[in-house]
Amino acid sequence: MHFTSDQRLDDGVREREFTLGEIPGTLWTPESAAPAPLILMAHNNGLPKREPRLVARARHYAAYGYAVASVDAAGCGDRPRSAADEQARADLRRAMQAGEPVDEIFESFIGPLVEKAVPEWRTTLDALLSLPEIGGPVGYSGWTALGIRLAVLEPRIAAAGFFAGGYVPRAQREEARQVAVPLLFLLQWDDEGNPRQRALDLFDAFGTREKTLHANPGGHTGTPWFEVEDGGRFYDRHLK
Repeated sequence: MHFTSDQRLDDGVREREFTLGEIPGTLWTPESAAPAPLILMAHNNGLPKREPRLVARARHYAAYGYAVASVDAAGCGDRPRSAADEQARADLRRAMQAGEPVDEIFESFIGPLVEKAVPEWRTTLDALLSLPEIGGPVGYSGWTALGIRLAVLEPRIAAAGFFAGGYVPRAQREEARQVAVPLLFLLQWDDEGNPRQRALDLFDAFGTREKTLHANPGGHTGTPWFEVEDGGRFYDRHLK
């Protein structure tokens, strides 16, 4: 892990950019000298790790004592997309404009994105936990499809917060039954791109005995800020 920048923000949070091989990432850490629990904050749909909503959540959690890390998965942010990814996205735009079904198009590129992202996130987790300022345990926040796979494969993840606003491939919907960690699931009730019943069915499928669904009115980007604060209380219960 090679740190490429280091700055102290006005809320006392330390923000560092890093690279790990081809993986670019950002690490936010609190002022405390004690090793901090870690939250992995993932995003999808081509968003960059510097997306303002993600950065705001990361800084909020870091200010309350967590180390928070985000990386750009393959095809996200500044990382190049493959020709197959570009074609799938073009097919998706065409189908949506024509009002055609899009599930199979989503399957064709979201599934491979998850497969590529999982080993990169596990490599990143290894590197992060080797830093003296990070002590675990580990939480996860964000991209549901990736989070399901990580929660099933990665025993170091102790709690997870998922956003129900992205397509979850059929393979991960099946894997949801194996998720056993405490779970907070956020749903925007009027999300134009995410069928409500599919999200409710996914919540029902999660195998964990400790799961909570928070639903709020509004579209895809309308999650109220108090959910970030509630998320902090969720992580406090399970990571501190």
